[in-house]
Amino acid sequence: MQLTGAEIICECLIEQGVDTVFGYPGGAALNTYDALYKYSDKINHILTAHEQGAAHAADGYARATGKVGVCMTTSGPGATNTVTGIATANIDSIPMVIITGNVNVDLLGRDSFQEVDIVDIVKPITKGSYLVKSIEELAPAIRTAFALAMDGRKGPVLIDVPKDITAQMTDFKAITPAKRPNKEVDSAETISKAVELINKAKYPIIYAGGGVISADASAELLEFAEKIDAPVCCSLMGLGCIPATHRLNMGNLGMHGTYATGMATEKCDLIIAMGARFSDRVAGNPKKFGAQAEIIHIDIDENEIDKNVQTDTHIIGDMKDVLEILNNHVEKQNHTQWLVQLEIWKGEHVAQREKLGGYMSALDVLLAINRKKAPEDIIATDVGQHQMWVAQYSEIERPRTLLTSGGMGTMGFGMGAALGAQCAFPRKKVFLVTGDGSFHMNLNELVTLKSYNLPVIVVVMNNGVLGMVRQWQKLFYESRFSQTDPKRATDFVKLAEAFGVPGFRLDKAEDVDEVFDKAMGLNGPAVIDCVISPDANVLPMIPPGKTVKDIVTEM
Repeated sequence: MQLTGAEIICECLIEQGVDTVFGYPGGAALNTYDALYKYSDKINHILTAHEQGAAHAADGYARATGKVGVCMTTSGPGATNTVTGIATANIDSIPMVIITGNVNVDLLGRDSFQEVDIVDIVKPITKGSYLVKSIEELAPAIRTAFALAMDGRKGPVLIDVPKDITAQMTDFKAITPAKRPNKEVDSAETISKAVELINKAKYPIIYAGGGVISADASAELLEFAEKIDAPVCCSLMGLGCIPATHRLNMGNLGMHGTYATGMATEKCDLIIAMGARFSDRVAGNPKKFGAQAEIIHIDIDENEIDKNVQTDTHIIGDMKDVLEILNNHVEKQNHTQWLVQLEIWKGEHVAQREKLGGYMSALDVLLAINRKKAPEDIIATDVGQHQMWVAQYSEIERPRTLLTSGGMGTMGFGMGAALGAQCAFPRKKVFLVTGDGSFHMNLNELVTLKSYNLPVIVVVMNNGVLGMVRQWQKLFYESRFSQTDPKRATDFVKLAEAFGVPGFRLDKAEDVDEVFDKAMGLNGPAVIDCVISPDANVLPMIPPGKTVKDIVTEM
């Protein structure tokens, strides 16, 4: 059948199983948006307040569902406004397809109105970026983008479509997307060596990263951990791959992890790293990290092997496939003595609740969320102290229920991610835990929550300062608080109400359940302004470049 380029874009999205798109229209995307109007019964378009919000929403949708998130924008500033969202998805290996409009083909390279070379701009932060110069290239480019976004190590792909291409017509034939083949697992020799190391280990630990969740391999990981009776230490991106309440879950690992997870890496004889990068926030001193142990690294991306920490052996392959093989080959083990020792370490160097001068604690709020949410409900975060408190105290029971910017550390990520997740799962409760600094970055998306009546509960940990940076200034810069006490006068309750969203102020721990019950009973969005101390700290903390021997538990 003969279709316009804009109609081909819509048909290809349907072909790829897309039901929701996040975006913002503009001149170069007019034809595409006209087609979306005709396809509105099949494709749900969510209009955000800003293109960065659309990119983060597509990212959050992808993290929550495991499907490709889709973002659409116009040319020029519309396209460049997505760059932070694309970079955020890229470093966390989140599958996205971004479709941008551009000026007509004959105007490219002439500094035309709202023209920008977005394809070259995003090359370092995508798996691929393509400029479509003929209508015959359009459908193949879209199909390639979806396949590439999900192939191997997942990530974002951008397609730039000039306006005249979306107006031209050509024949179109729908196809059924081919099933993606899994990446072939390494040879039997590498599997055999790993199995040998696992079977002989007396003090093993599993270091689980976001790759486990990306591969939908959480069930296989749990089977593996139980079979070899090994504790699981999670990176920030790995939280949820094993239930928070499981006996083998040791919690978060790294700079703001526990003393027990730090000691586990210091005293173990084997580290089995799964879908993790040994980033500087986990391996603060890469030369000393697990230096006494043998290290097995399992990852789908061979470029991660020995990049930060030298390993003894590695397996390249899809995590789900690798774990299925290992589960069939490793011996059933018992490490009771090792697990008892870890429980002892859990009771040592525990950060005490700080005396906060009459302020409510962030912990009071997070424990309330634990009480209110079901295991399948979702927490999205921004970046800062609140993010680390969530990692430490929130009970993340299932994969894809914690949405947080790990590698990029993007303030302002959480609002878009939360609304994307809520669009994906309208029956689940979605909580956005943010800080006043991060909330200021993209609070304009409150209008999106209200416009679509998305019942996201926005929880602002409001200490009136840029808390994490201020904490570092306190520790490492002799309390010279340069530009971290902005003295902003924003009233978040009134702000929420200006957007048509109910706002609540919470400043007493005894009121926390009542306020949350009111907010959650609205069947729509709400903002809870939680007033906490500017001097609250995230503890424990291992200073950068240090080890657990240098852990800070009080300030």
